[in-house]
Amino acid sequence: MSTPSLDYKSAGLDLDTYEDTIGRIGKLVKRTHGPGVMDGFGGFASLFSLDINRWLFSGGYRNPVLVTCTDGVGTKLKIAALMNKFDTVGIDLVAMSVNDCLCSGAQPLVFLDYLAMPTDDPPLAEQLVRGMVTGCEQAGCALTGGETAILPDFYAPGDFDMAGFVVGIVERDDVINGKSVQPGDVVLGMSSTGLHSNGYSLARKIALEHAGLKVTDVVPELGKSIGEELLTPTRIYVKPIQDLLKHYPVKKKVVRALAHITGGGITDNLPRVLPENRRAFIKRGSWPVPPIFTWLQKAGNVAEAEMDRVFNGGIGFTLIVAPYYADSIAERLTAEGYPTHRIGEIREGEPGVEWT
Repeated sequence: MSTPSLDYKSAGLDLDTYEDTIGRIGKLVKRTHGPGVMDGFGGFASLFSLDINRWLFSGGYRNPVLVTCTDGVGTKLKIAALMNKFDTVGIDLVAMSVNDCLCSGAQPLVFLDYLAMPTDDPPLAEQLVRGMVTGCEQAGCALTGGETAILPDFYAPGDFDMAGFVVGIVERDDVINGKSVQPGDVVLGMSSTGLHSNGYSLARKIALEHAGLKVTDVVPELGKSIGEELLTPTRIYVKPIQDLLKHYPVKKKVVRALAHITGGGITDNLPRVLPENRRAFIKRGSWPVPPIFTWLQKAGNVAEAEMDRVFNGGIGFTLIVAPYYADSIAERLTAEGYPTHRIGEIREGEPGVEWT
């Protein structure tokens, strides 16, 4: 009896299909490449020039610091799978890392991704990368590389996961670390576009299990299907904040701290940028809360404190600024299309958030 001839395809990975995937995403990736990207697509590593005195930055850098961040999209991917719509979660992937990077005052330079799926799926990979390209264009960074891992014995059919990694740059003297936060400083909140990419385990449980909805069911309070609402991409704040920092350089101490409001909400994220003896007092009702949060709280009978810690509540990014400039900064950001509200103030006290 002859032994059957085995190959990689019979084990779950078709190399020809993999090449199709690479061909599809290569054309997309090159859209994000600026003068700093030195090599083409498909090598073993990506090269990015740090000739920063002539590349993109008119003032140059004397003592640059690299800033690194990584994150994922979480179970928002489950909603994408149920909706069979995968061209926006790549935006979320970029947003989660570049918004974190921004909190140090850094400009994102390069972004890399990791995709993992049970079988090679070129159309799926193309949609995911298309979203990443859009996110990188919004953030002003280059998608320089990534990894597509085909793991047939690790993921169930239809499952996949993705992670992102960003490298940014900031002048050492321009690092924003919150050390200059003073009592009387104002907390500004930039509106979110909904849940962004956090709290989806609870949101799915409320909507799809407790309320018994299908992703295609329209929720009157939202004016759209629950699936469409939950797939709204995460807002990327890089451009307006970078423009603001050019107008108010860190040395002027106008912008004291920046915080990305992700999992943990304002309650857990704002204290991460507060020095000792500084406490944030956040005023409820000082910004418009998107209907999705009100609907989730009511449909799931979720306690207010739990809502504060799980979701962003309608605020995706916060700034702590000197009081004299607070109103003009809020007006500036709002005029640029990023609604910004005066949501609280800093007082003496133990680091943390107190809701008023």
